[in-house]
Amino acid sequence: MSKDQDAILFSFEPLTRKHDREAFSCGSAPLDRYLKTQARQDASRGFAAPIVAVTGGKTIIAYYTLASYSVGVRELPEDETKGLPKYPDVPATLLGRLAVDQEFRGQGFGGHMLLHALKRSYDLSSEIASFLVVVDAKDDTAIAFYEHYGFKRLPDRPDRLYLPMKQIAKLDL
Repeated sequence: MSKDQDAILFSFEPLTRKHDREAFSCGSAPLDRYLKTQARQDASRGFAAPIVAVTGGKTIIAYYTLASYSVGVRELPEDETKGLPKYPDVPATLLGRLAVDQEFRGQGFGGHMLLHALKRSYDLSSEIASFLVVVDAKDDTAIAFYEHYGFKRLPDRPDRLYLPMKQIAKLDL
């Protein structure tokens, strides 16, 4: 089969009742459980904005969440804070979760989801101030994934990575 025949048509949508959350399985019990039992509540309460990649209008193949956040200026490397106002914290966007259904792994959906999350974060940063995107990586594989896209580790928290909006602006999104 050619690559075109293997192509999966999908769209990005905010999570709603119509999406089939029960069929989703990424292989991580906490990420599966979050999507199935907590994500819609977090969205309705304003704690997170879950975005799903769907096929056929309701089958979830991947998801991520975004939320407003802040990072202490002291947590960032000095070269990132030069010229910033003397505030104790900088506004940020938290990429709280990112997961791909096991059936769709190895097809680039993780990268698609990340780039969509970065574009969305950057686009919204002009309306809801955000200096950078932050993510807490769950393991070394996740750290390598984010570093591949330019994320840097915070000096005192090697599992927490960040990507400044000025770097996101340079990406071809």
